[in-house]
Amino acid sequence: MLAVQAQDFAGAKWSVGLRTEGGTDAAVEDALASGGIVRSWPLRGTLHFCAAEDLRWMLSLGAPRVIAGARARRAALGIDERVLGRARELAVEALSGRRALTRAAILEAFERGGLATAQQRGYHLLWHLSQTGTLCFGPTRGKEQTFVLLDEWVKISLRLEREQALGELARRYFASHGPATARDLASWAKLSAAEVKTGVAVAGPALATLTEGGLRYWMAADAEAMASAEVEDAGARGSPRGSRPTTRSSVPVLALPGFDEYVLGYRDRDAVVPPRFASRICPGGNGVFMPTIMVDGRAVGTWRRATRAKRVELTAIPFTRLTRAAAEGFREAAAAHGRFLGVPVRVRQEPPLREAEPR
Repeated sequence: MLAVQAQDFAGAKWSVGLRTEGGTDAAVEDALASGGIVRSWPLRGTLHFCAAEDLRWMLSLGAPRVIAGARARRAALGIDERVLGRARELAVEALSGRRALTRAAILEAFERGGLATAQQRGYHLLWHLSQTGTLCFGPTRGKEQTFVLLDEWVKISLRLEREQALGELARRYFASHGPATARDLASWAKLSAAEVKTGVAVAGPALATLTEGGLRYWMAADAEAMASAEVEDAGARGSPRGSRPTTRSSVPVLALPGFDEYVLGYRDRDAVVPPRFASRICPGGNGVFMPTIMVDGRAVGTWRRATRAKRVELTAIPFTRLTRAAAEGFREAAAAHGRFLGVPVRVRQEPPLREAEPR
């Protein structure tokens, strides 16, 4: 997958669990605690999970443009090179020796060192230090992830020249998100058209293409063979691209978290989200994406989770009336989520909302 959007920490863990055979919340936490998976801002200046060995080359590829784009924001916050240098000194001093600090603790260290952190200054300093390879998130302490020094936390990194990095990014994106267009990749990784062209050329033999509706789509070279094998495997029905199955219903149903790559990974989402229901997935276009119910790969509703004493409650909010098979599929998908969390699940279903007006 290369990277999984992770601004919603709990939801991102479920995104990983959905794509892991027998995945559990505890297993994802263990991978984060051991440094196998890291959480940082490797793409678009947005939080993602990625394999530890991929973080440095992804930052070297995308961070310079993101940092340059934040120049006006730094000026508005009164952050200059002197402030950034001092923040780096204080962070290294506070964290050296494989120490890990919560956000509050490291901001307190900044304050003691003479740096103001109010009005988003502290958040921006942490973001910038992560973009430039000083910090990344480390193990969880209580309900909060800590910060660590990237050089101490990640010991093994892939070393790729720029063209190699563009090729690896294109190969991994199209293998996990394909069929997808060049514009999808450009949007996902915040690359220029020229950079995407270079990446596709370098990835070369690892990719195949198809044309639909006058558009050219890229995917892994063995994607069609893999898809045929999955169709023959009854247990593989209902999996999103790049995932493994989690349900046994006659209708493939998945309960995807908000910000899942199956929805977020594309510039054009019409193939996954019916346009007339797009406002239900991202209400008000505010950038916050709701958890979605997928039936045969298409969004048919949203869902929400409530934590109760010793169990969780998942409530389906369908766009239109669910068929009996789809409702049963959601119960199975909810049960899979319960197994991931290691707790019993109760399932509820609200009446369908009035259909949104067409765009």
